[in-house]
Amino acid sequence: MKNTNYSVKKYQSYWVLLIALMLCSPMQAKVNSYVGLSVQAGEWSLMPSGSKYSPSIGVAGGLGFQYELQAGQNASPTRFLFDIGVGAVGGLTAYQQQSNQTVIRYEQLDRQGELFDYVYNVQNRKDKYNDVAVNVPLMVGMQHKRFYFLAGAKVYAHIWTQTKSTATVETYGHYGYGVGGATYIGNSQDANLRGIPEEQFFDGIQKSSSVKTSFNLDVDLSLEVGCRLGEIYYGKGYDVPKRKTEYRLAAFVDYGLLDLHTKKMNDALIAPRSYDNTPAGYKTTTMVDGLVLNDIMSTAGFASKVSNLFVGVKFTVLFQLPEEKKCVLCSDSYRSLVRSYGGSSRGMQYEE
Repeated sequence: MKNTNYSVKKYQSYWVLLIALMLCSPMQAKVNSYVGLSVQAGEWSLMPSGSKYSPSIGVAGGLGFQYELQAGQNASPTRFLFDIGVGAVGGLTAYQQQSNQTVIRYEQLDRQGELFDYVYNVQNRKDKYNDVAVNVPLMVGMQHKRFYFLAGAKVYAHIWTQTKSTATVETYGHYGYGVGGATYIGNSQDANLRGIPEEQFFDGIQKSSSVKTSFNLDVDLSLEVGCRLGEIYYGKGYDVPKRKTEYRLAAFVDYGLLDLHTKKMNDALIAPRSYDNTPAGYKTTTMVDGLVLNDIMSTAGFASKVSNLFVGVKFTVLFQLPEEKKCVLCSDSYRSLVRSYGGSSRGMQYEE
């Protein structure tokens, strides 16, 4: 007669072993966590849409901290990447003037009481923007052997922005036909009087203005493509070297989706409203001393939208966080269960 108790115990042992394996065996996906530091540098431009101005040209650099999660099959060279962090970027970019700007004070009277137009001719204008921003990236991507990429979005908060505008200002008097839209009878020929300091007609005076400005909160699409540096090992087992530090070199691009600037109605040049023909006026340079250059992005009709563009190279160092220890309790429980139900654990040890 068969030993019924032995058969029941045998089947019970199979079920217990199956449940133990399901609960305690390691998952096929390998998950590692890293913390990292990155440095980046490149070309920074402000891209005006619907404007006579070309994109600005400049440089920027940044520093970032990140947490990265890597997941994939054991011993597979392919990994899923998830990154989140915080960084700071500082840069300088400048607009070059496309053409001279002219500001005219019509129908003025000179010291002799003659009618003329006082003209400001603004040349070689540059508007430089210094900016410091904090960004928060949220990126996903893939890694295969040496190649990797990350794509996602970055939120930029501009915490400090200052503008410096510089220009050469020439002033002269326009006499003759068409002065102020009317005919000047005293001269039959049009004439521009230049280079007469006592009349405040100057060939060229350097002017500059510095003001604090502000940029709007921005969301940038971001793409990073690069490679891993150094020796890379594949496979599994205790004899395969494990890298705890990763080095990466990549090219990246951040492109803004939102309008960076706030539309304003400022004049490009703020100048005196009327000609000073008093003795104090023509003995000094009062017509140009009080000139103010407003930053070009705050002027009326500058652009319908201004987008951020940052393109460059990035170097990253990642440090692997300590892995979770092996489930000793699960292993001990499994062996205990095997011994209790008459099985043998010889030759059946699972190691990652």
